[in-house]
Amino acid sequence: MSANAIRTIFWDIGGVLLTNGWDVNQRTRVLSEIGVDLAAYEKVHESVNYFWERGLMSAQDFFEKTVIEVNPSLHLSFKELWKLVCAESKVLYPENFNLLAALKSSAKYRLATLNNESRELNRYRVDKFYLHQYFDYFISSGYVHEMKPLAGIYRAAVDISGFAPETALFIDDKQENCDVAAAMGMQTVRFESLAQLQSALAKRGVTVS
Repeated sequence: MSANAIRTIFWDIGGVLLTNGWDVNQRTRVLSEIGVDLAAYEKVHESVNYFWERGLMSAQDFFEKTVIEVNPSLHLSFKELWKLVCAESKVLYPENFNLLAALKSSAKYRLATLNNESRELNRYRVDKFYLHQYFDYFISSGYVHEMKPLAGIYRAAVDISGFAPETALFIDDKQENCDVAAAMGMQTVRFESLAQLQSALAKRGVTVS
């Protein structure tokens, strides 16, 4: 095996395998449906989300501060709102799961996630979509307290892998996330389609046979 041969493949989840967990599209649908003022919500979202997605605040505290307490007329419970939030998670690219399963069956690579997600959403999505059957471990912002595209989460992923950064391949749908991973020494692929991803993997010597 060459010094820079791929040992670990890190996958983003939202935008590559599943829909995003609580991105602007999901927020717009859920909050509009229940009558929340979207502009008012967005004014406070980022400052509170900083703590939630880093695992420094619970989902209940997050939604109490951003939705429930500031909209008392809705008479909305966290349990009711959380059900709506979770319902937004769906398989986005089923064909990518086929590729993922083939890579897992080949037993040639360690497979892991590397994504921004709160602890609760990450846990729900891992269980709901049976991600344990594909991945060896999960690097999520809610557990390592760092978020893409900051360097710390990539450093944590490489350290946990136990291999040199040059042997790690990172797949993400956002260029800025790939750029920082590359600056950390990782190999990267910006996901656009299954065919494009398969071609990029083949160029890097990643095979499933």
